[in-house]
Amino acid sequence: MREDKNSKTSQNQQDEKVQLQKKPWFWPVVYAGGALMLAGLLLGYNSLVSKVEEAPSTNVAEVDSGPVVETNAKTETMKYPFKEANLSKVQVSQEFYEVEANAESREKALMVFNQTFTTSSGITLSMNGEEFEVLAALSGKVKQVKLDAFTGNKIVIEHANGKETHYSSVKDIAVKEGDEVTQGQVLGKATDNEWNQSAGVNLHFEVLENGKYINPKKLLAF
Repeated sequence: MREDKNSKTSQNQQDEKVQLQKKPWFWPVVYAGGALMLAGLLLGYNSLVSKVEEAPSTNVAEVDSGPVVETNAKTETMKYPFKEANLSKVQVSQEFYEVEANAESREKALMVFNQTFTTSSGITLSMNGEEFEVLAALSGKVKQVKLDAFTGNKIVIEHANGKETHYSSVKDIAVKEGDEVTQGQVLGKATDNEWNQSAGVNLHFEVLENGKYINPKKLLAF
């Protein structure tokens, strides 16, 4: 009896569903409801996308890497303005004049011409009266080439570390103003000059640091 009752109830529900589907307004309502649901889903998706796009981006802090350093740059140590193999032969015939030096050193730093004394702003190098090649003590750029047979031809080279090196009493000069030179490059040959005849064949070598003459022997071991 119960099964018959349940069967009748199920049949009645199916009949009602069929009758409902036959109504002229049924399917339009179903389609309209589906359209509204789809429109709602689309609006919700667009709103979500807009919020994501408008969200403020997190600023990434820039890392200060400090000053740019050229990787192939190197600090040069001053070398002798002649071949190091000749070190044992080279003599310092005139010293750099320093007020604090002893009397003997100050006397050796005086240059005499026509009975007039001049203090030396560098050192005078000689090699038993022989000529020898003059080399660049540091890499740099040739600032000046001054030709003067009386005092001796002079080469001035400026360097990146605020130094200048001066080479006087040079012949057969192999560089010109504006040339870039490398440490140890041949600049010319030492020779004699009329102004400092007592020195014979020599190289007068001067070093300036920030525009001030300094004793080259403080940078070179003689």
